[in-house]
Amino acid sequence: MKSIRLKEGKERSLLRRHPWVFDGAIAKGVADAGETVRVESHDEKFLGWAAFSPSSKIRARVWSFDEAERIDAAFFEARIAAAIQARNLFDIQSDGWRLIHGESDGLPGLVVDRYCDTLVAQFSSCGTERWKSVIVDALLAQTGLKRLYERSDASVRSLEGLPEVTGWIAGAGDTGITISEHDWKLSLDVAEGHKTGFYLDQRDSRRKFAEYARRLQFQRVLNCYSYTGGFTVAALSGGAAHVTSIDSSGPAIERAKANVALNGFDASRSTMLDADVNASLRQFIKDGVSFDAIVLDPPKFAPTVAHAERAARAYKDINRLALSILEPGGVLFTYSCSGGISADLFHKIVASAGLDAGVDAFITERMGGAPDHPMTVTFPEGEYLKGLVLIKKPPVGAVFKR
Repeated sequence: MKSIRLKEGKERSLLRRHPWVFDGAIAKGVADAGETVRVESHDEKFLGWAAFSPSSKIRARVWSFDEAERIDAAFFEARIAAAIQARNLFDIQSDGWRLIHGESDGLPGLVVDRYCDTLVAQFSSCGTERWKSVIVDALLAQTGLKRLYERSDASVRSLEGLPEVTGWIAGAGDTGITISEHDWKLSLDVAEGHKTGFYLDQRDSRRKFAEYARRLQFQRVLNCYSYTGGFTVAALSGGAAHVTSIDSSGPAIERAKANVALNGFDASRSTMLDADVNASLRQFIKDGVSFDAIVLDPPKFAPTVAHAERAARAYKDINRLALSILEPGGVLFTYSCSGGISADLFHKIVASAGLDAGVDAFITERMGGAPDHPMTVTFPEGEYLKGLVLIKKPPVGAVFKR
């Protein structure tokens, strides 16, 4: 068994059971891509069993902190079984959910989603790539499903020195799927859609937005970065009079239209724009157009902390523009899915945007990923999705209309 030895003082994070070992922490030791290595402190004490990655800044990802444990097929079978059992604890209300959530389920670099009778897996690390066949066999055996589609096309694969890979690993057939979520239907394509085909992590936020629409009787809703219209369907199901959805992807807009129709809503209640969000927000300001509810759910602006400064400017800009066209008493659901932006920093960015827009707002809710995308106490980086629900205050001396 090969080993890597850490520099003195670099063992502290592993003693707190954080699963990442960065290249700068290693004093000596190398291994093949995905090979299991023994991680030792500078004085040769055992710290963990990890998968080695020769190319990544995250040079090793810990499988286990138990010296007696062996990293073999039985190990992966047990971890997958535990992840599946954990989902029974969560109130999911959908037949589409996250089955395995990487480090939070003790399987760094592995994401698996289930859409009805189909599994979609993403292997984003050298360790999961090396054990892929074992993992696939365990997933199929323990779920009893026959179809598994691979979506290992995330950009992080290049950081691991791995090529992008997509396609059926098990089974075949149509990649278009319709899932049930709360009281509505949502269609997706596991081969063409973002991530593994859909944003399952926003399930609870979509329900919450429908509740706000029902309670506050939204008239004019704006859904920015609307993708395939999940928040649009949620708003319409909550009784919103009209929803304008903006996304720069033509295929996503077409599927959003299909999802509106799939749920039986009158097409006249929805406007779909294949356009740039920033340009559209500025045009709304110029034209004097306002909304009483807005969703900002942009793509990942900051994949790492190194991108945080540039991303902060982008987040601030769109929030400033949105707050400028939000009616007093209106509701803003705003999100960051960037791992490089902490919840505290995101709060400060939105606050700064409000100052620049000359408005103040109540924070009524803090949102995160759905519970099947868990964050653990030893891996705070799992909290990648941060959201705030704001209600814009009226000018001084004015009162809320509602």
